[in-house]
Amino acid sequence: MENRNKLRIFDSIPEMQRVFGIPRPLHPLISMLDYSKIKITREMLADPFVMNFYNITYNESAGCRMRYGQTTYDFEEGGMFFTSPGQPLTAIATADSSLGFTLLIHPDFLRQYPLDTKIKHYGFFSYSVNESLHLSAKESAIINGIAKNIDDELETAIDDISQDVLISQIELLLNYSQRFYKRQFITRKPINNAMLAKLDSILDTYFHDKTALNQGLPTVQFLADQLNISPKYLGDMLRTLTGHNTQQHIHIKLIEKAKEVLTISELTVGEIAFQLGFEHPQSFSKFFKSKTNLSPLEFRAHFN
Repeated sequence: MENRNKLRIFDSIPEMQRVFGIPRPLHPLISMLDYSKIKITREMLADPFVMNFYNITYNESAGCRMRYGQTTYDFEEGGMFFTSPGQPLTAIATADSSLGFTLLIHPDFLRQYPLDTKIKHYGFFSYSVNESLHLSAKESAIINGIAKNIDDELETAIDDISQDVLISQIELLLNYSQRFYKRQFITRKPINNAMLAKLDSILDTYFHDKTALNQGLPTVQFLADQLNISPKYLGDMLRTLTGHNTQQHIHIKLIEKAKEVLTISELTVGEIAFQLGFEHPQSFSKFFKSKTNLSPLEFRAHFN
């Protein structure tokens, strides 16, 4: 293959399938790759590549490994992952026998349908591959059933209803995936609770060791990087565990720390503001009052 190790960018599905030696798709804007019919090899995917279309992949076999950015993910028990246009992928290894599918959808296929806007709000398209969806046997049957419906429709002669049927099946697939991800957050609660405890420890350290003084308020991206997960996955996990998104969680910890410093120290409001990462004392005072209905000085006086 030419240009080894050079990032390849695919703007069309037919172009990508031609380069990979896969038969031309039946529709130029949507393609279902059935792994029982098409062999995906390591050599085909060894170089990093970018697809400017949506990718929904379900792999039932162990032994497959994908690199997403700097993160490597093992499909130890199979899994499902989603990428949106413009995200880089590299395959490191593929299983000898693989079951599953890849559904490729060009954004143009969704134009003039509500799904064109709605698809951008499915958070799992922004998850990293190591945040893959793991399915139960029952869930796998549902996903595979929908995939078969899509494949059968693509095999059917195109008529004026074909696109409507495909769009409805894609949306059904995405809605079930969203449901199963919520289930995964719940069933992985012990692991997620440990991650929540680590998150709170990171924030405690951030405010305690003067990192906030030097670097400003903690960002969602910073916390996600510390936990080695994507910002979107972190936010969705927190909503499941606490009912708050990441920014709200930061604000809660920030108020807790502010109250602590106001009650146990004699630092001025300005000193506390800088210590917590605010650039201006006025910003801190406004933020504190918006959350507590008291100014920092009123809270200190009220507490004392």
